[in-house]
Amino acid sequence: MHDMSTHAVPHGAPTSFIRKHVFSLDHKVIGKQYYALALVAAVVGMFLSWLMRLHLGWGNLAIPGLHLLSSSGAPGDVMTPEYYLQLMTMHGTIMVFFVLTTAPFAAFGNFFLPIQTGAEDMPFPHFNMMSFWVTFVAFVVMVAGFFVGDGPSLGGWTQYAPLSAIGAAGGPGEGMGVVLWATSIGIFCIGQLLGSLNFITTTLDMRCKGMSLMRLPLTAWAWFITSIMGLTAFAVLMPACILLILDHVAGTSFFVASNLVIGDHVLPHSGGSTLLWQHLFWFFGHPEVYIAIVPGMGIVSHVLVTNMRRPMLSHRVLIYSMGALAVLSYMVYGHHMFVSGMNPVSAIAFSFPTLVITIPSTIIVLIWLGSLYGAKLRINSASLFALGFVSMFISGGVSGFFLAQPSLDIMLHATYFVVGHFHLVMGVAAMFGIFAGTYFWFPKMTGRMMNETLGKAHFILSFIGTYCIFMPFHYLGMAGNVRRYQAFTDDYLIPLIPVHRFITVAALVTGFAQLIFVYNLIYSRFKGPMAPNDNPWEGTSLEWSTATPPPHNNFGDKMPVVYHDPYQYSVEGASSDYVMQTSQEKLTNPHEEK
Repeated sequence: MHDMSTHAVPHGAPTSFIRKHVFSLDHKVIGKQYYALALVAAVVGMFLSWLMRLHLGWGNLAIPGLHLLSSSGAPGDVMTPEYYLQLMTMHGTIMVFFVLTTAPFAAFGNFFLPIQTGAEDMPFPHFNMMSFWVTFVAFVVMVAGFFVGDGPSLGGWTQYAPLSAIGAAGGPGEGMGVVLWATSIGIFCIGQLLGSLNFITTTLDMRCKGMSLMRLPLTAWAWFITSIMGLTAFAVLMPACILLILDHVAGTSFFVASNLVIGDHVLPHSGGSTLLWQHLFWFFGHPEVYIAIVPGMGIVSHVLVTNMRRPMLSHRVLIYSMGALAVLSYMVYGHHMFVSGMNPVSAIAFSFPTLVITIPSTIIVLIWLGSLYGAKLRINSASLFALGFVSMFISGGVSGFFLAQPSLDIMLHATYFVVGHFHLVMGVAAMFGIFAGTYFWFPKMTGRMMNETLGKAHFILSFIGTYCIFMPFHYLGMAGNVRRYQAFTDDYLIPLIPVHRFITVAALVTGFAQLIFVYNLIYSRFKGPMAPNDNPWEGTSLEWSTATPPPHNNFGDKMPVVYHDPYQYSVEGASSDYVMQTSQEKLTNPHEEK
């Protein structure tokens, strides 16, 4: 068994404002910094999606003030086709990297992983501080793309070559904007690698006395598994970004083939492979889907157990299933390339593991549903968003069966069907996990409670709104509506314009509903009611055994000793409804983790 005191790297409590709130070594402050960055990024990404949706609904609409964002991209406040693609690229990139990766993993994980393992801090606090500030610099570099001459990149969040590699010769958004995009993502990878090293070491070497691996909460396991995925996936994307930059500034030809003609001119490139980028990107890209969703699975499981007042049907099987998702995620990336001219035999080889990976996902869902069956669930904002996560994950996941079949995917791949699929299963589900974690852990992070009425209103509007937005995407895809089109002039697309306008209205309403959350978050931080005690949800894991908010070294003068498995709820013969991991109470019939 591990004794954390033999591994901790002590650092004193900060004495200056800069050291406490800016360049902090405290994992809890760094977690809050990550959360604040993700919140800003989410607002930016949501605003860009509003602009895109307004243009899709009413193509010639003059959006007041849009020329201030880009005079060349919106002359007369009317969006050009190129500028629409630039906004789409920035929306997707900011949301995937700086929101869905940053908030559930880096923000909540930084704050709570050391506490849930019984550690004083991360093992490498300076690396931890660097990981945030490197990520912050990456965000600034990404947003800087709006302020260069030809604007940000227009290659989509996937940046397919050769479009992303030919430079300014290809047109607006293909020069400096791409270089900034690749630089930003390369820097972001460094931050994630530093964070993953800390998370893995914390989980393996910083556990307190009595805390075996199987006594870790499901959230800690989710962050641990995610950090392993991040360590391998981002290590592939970073050199890919470096190669892309070299194609722009050093005259190399990694991703540009020979004899490529642009504007009647043969580009001075030779020997490159346009598919090499896809292989490198998607080897990262599909694990990235699970880097975004697995932390949400852990958070949702943690929230549901606490509000069900009984453990999951199988703690171990949930852990093994999340681990299986991590392993299989590297074996399925080829299904993103079915339309790239892939050999049909290779397509079948990638199709099979794509179907197999649905098995651990289905097991996780069945454990959730089976555990909920007959439970007297406490209804609050956190548990509602956890249920919403389950719903979105199921709804978005079902459409994945269609995309796993090469014969069907070839027809659907370039349509809105795929956009609806990954927004539900990856985007909205992960966001609901973030919201569930926020409402659940806000008292521990701040010492105050969020407004439950506003929280439930936020859930209802978000739940209905997201289904109104993304379910019609599937219908658009089956009707042949090609993704990334900025105007619908073809005869078969004109009848679909009313559907796009309905989606736009739903997106605006749902977006404004998120302002309820932002107001609730900021108001509650400063004027919300104080948490009634250190354990307002009557939880059992270690974060609820320390003060609210936790002190600098997390547990004060006495470090915790763990005596029980997590999630000892409704134990027969126990003195109360729940038994905390640090309780020395002898249980005659404890819930063994099976």
